Parts: sequence; C-alpha cells; structure tokens
Amino acid sequence: MTLRTILSLSLLLGSTAILSRPALSQAAPSQPAQPDVSESRLRADVDRLVAFGTRHTLSSQTDPKRGIGAARAWAEAEFRKTGKACGNCLEIALPAKVVSGNRIPEPVKLVDVLAIQRGTERPNEVVIVQGHIDSRRSNEMDFTGDAPGANDDGSGTALVLEAARVLSKRTFPTTIVYAVLSGEEQGLYGGRLLAEYAKAQGWTVKAVLNNDIVGNSRGSDGYVDDRHVRVFSEGPRADLDDKTRKAQRAYGGENDSPSRNLSRYVAALAGQRGDGFAVRQIWRADRAGRGGDHLPFEEMGYPAIRFTVAVENFHRQHQDVREDNGTPYGDLPEAMDFPYLRRVTELNVATLAALARAPMPPVAKADFAVKTYTDLSWQPVDGATHYAVWRRRTDAGNWDADPVIVAAPATTTRFEGLRGDDWVFGVSARAADGSESPISSALPGGQFTPLAP
Repeated sequence: MTLRTILSLSLLLGSTAILSRPALSQAAPSQPAQPDVSESRLRADVDRLVAFGTRHTLSSQTDPKRGIGAARAWAEAEFRKTGKACGNCLEIALPAKVVSGNRIPEPVKLVDVLAIQRGTERPNEVVIVQGHIDSRRSNEMDFTGDAPGANDDGSGTALVLEAARVLSKRTFPTTIVYAVLSGEEQGLYGGRLLAEYAKAQGWTVKAVLNNDIVGNSRGSDGYVDDRHVRVFSEGPRADLDDKTRKAQRAYGGENDSPSRNLSRYVAALAGQRGDGFAVRQIWRADRAGRGGDHLPFEEMGYPAIRFTVAVENFHRQHQDVREDNGTPYGDLPEAMDFPYLRRVTELNVATLAALARAPMPPVAKADFAVKTYTDLSWQPVDGATHYAVWRRRTDAGNWDADPVIVAAPATTTRFEGLRGDDWVFGVSARAADGSESPISSALPGGQFTPLAP
C-alpha cells in the first residue's frame, strides 16, 4: 500500500491524517508554456528610455521630450496601448506623493505608473512585478546632465512593460500589478509609495518581484555569467516584533521568512526551463551595503525578492558616460546582453503566471515540542482543493521531494515518530488545475502576511 493510499484512507476516517512516514520532495510549481517574450521589444524599450536623456527624479516633469516626466508619460502610454490590445483589461493608476529628503533637498512630486490586471475570482490577492524608471549620474544630485540608465534600471522597466504585453493576453484568478517606479536612486521612494498604496487598497500581497539591473552578463573585471540570475531574499523578516523574535529563538524560523520561501519557489521554477538558465539564491536582503525597491515592502511585512544580474559591471552603473585610460564608463545599451534580459523576463513571466493562478500560501503551525511526533495544522485557503505538506532538515537549503498531499477541507496531519526538533515543516496550497503556491513555513513568522494588522 502506497503512502498516498494510506493518506486517502486516513482522510476518509476524519479531518486529521495520521501518518507513520512522510514522503519527501523538492518544491516544483508547474510552469506554463514558454512565454512569448520579444527580445526586440525589450531592446527597443531600453533604447527609448535612454533617448529621454536623463530620467533623474529631480529632472523636468513638464518637458515633453527629456526628463522623468516625459519618461513616465511614455511608460503610461505603453501600458494604455497594451490595455487597448486586450480589450481594456488593464486599469491604469498613478499614485503620487510630494517627497523630500537627503537626496531631495526641495519637495518634488513623485509618481508611480501602475497597470492593474484584475483577477477573475480573487481580485484582492495581488502579485506585483516592478522596476524603477529613474536614472542617475556619478553625482546623484546632478539632474541636468545625461543619465542614460540603460541597465539600471531601463532593463527592469522594459521587463515590466513586456510582462504586461505577454500576460495581458491571458486571464488569472488573482490580480497582477505591473509597476514602473520613480525615486529609487534618491532613496527607494517609489517602492515605499507603492507599498503604502498596496496597504491603502487593502490588497493581500502574495509576492513582489523587484527587477533592478537585470540586463547584462559581463562584470567590470571581464568575468561573464549568462547562465544565472541572482535572487535576493531576507532571512529574519524585517517586520519582526519582539513576540515573534522570541518565538523564533525558541522554535526556529530564521531561514524561513516568506521572502526566502518565495526565492526557493522561483528557483524551482527556473529548474524546469530545461535550458540551463538557473537562479542563484543569495540569502541576503540585498547586495552588501546597498538597497532596492523591494525593501520597503519587506518592512511592511509583504513577501518581496530582488532579481539582479549574476555579475555586476560597476563601470556601467552610476557612472557618467566617458572613457578613462581606455576603459569605457556609463550605463549604455551597448554594454547590455539582450538575450540574457529576455531569459530573465521569461522567468519573471513564468513566475507571475504561476503565482497569479495559485492560491495564497496557508498560515501553518507545527506542534512538536517535547513529543515523539509532529502535528501540523494550517488555516484554510480560498481556491485550494488540496494542501501539500513539506519537510526538510534544519541544515538543508531546500525542501525535500514528494510532499504529503491532504485533500481539502482537512487542515491537519500528524507525523508519527518524526521528532520536530530535527525538521522544518511547511505547507503549500494547490488549486483544482494543479497550480501551487509557495511553501509557507510552519514556524514563527513563516506566514505570507504582515505580522502586524
């Protein structure tokens, strides 16, 4: 008799499955067919963004051809063009705020450009893909000189626009938000504005995919890696309160934030591509001493990760266009790798589609202290017909293979003889079509929702 037969029989006897031996597996959410991402459109979008001269946050908002205002208007027009092609399936929103700060000495109007593709069943469940449209020179306060910003972050902006073109041709049970942000280079203002907007809308944010510097494969030292994309995720979550921090010290959870499990989910998706292009998970919130627009979301308790190139070319970011001793500097399209950008865009599109089809990850709990067995329980999730229960050793990086499957409405299971001190457990939710959520760890702080209301 197989394990799943035993499980099926146990479910007939009650809502709690009693198991003597759990199955094992690597989480591998189903991936849709290869997305129709156009490399030529990505290149054209980056070239158009560079043609605005500068997109500095403090540059002109009224010049029709040059500056941040013209660039934002163009991005909005591209979203509207895409929306028209899909029968007005995209709702345009322009959240705005007047901001000032260390790199914004005089108050300036900040505007994010959003295209919202509403879900057909659970429109309040939201996944966000974003890139920042602003650029900068060597002097971050110089808003008059040229700042082409091809890779940082024309690449991320082009990715977002292309994702909207591809995915707007489909429908999903939950909502996708395509976001072009401003103010990143001056202090992550656009990410903070969107995080506040998401909270004000009452959205249940399932995931945020931040794409910043995703279009080159050659480092400033000449090292080339076009087979990986780095995905950054925080460990202990940024919104930890004293109660959860104390609980994590007692039960664990330092390596099981929702952002960390979102990173594992994307890595599993990349593993299904079949072309050798893979995720290199970086278990840090961001690059050493630096930041991106996913961080404000994590601070508010939303799962968020950063995509960025496998190897950075520091001569080609935050630098005036010039040549010094034969070395070219400046963030120009000629230093980019557009086939690489296409692959990163395809992975984002596949991840967005998988997340937008899947239910929310359950809020799960493991009861194992001073026991020879482990009890798992979780809250029911809208759209779930089954739940998958996963485990991994406490020193393992990824979830084991072949989970235990529990049919809804059951929301508990027991592992006899499995001592929870040695294992980490998690639960994912599956829809009727097999779409699967990321895994939510059954440890303090593992849930894909903010800790504070």
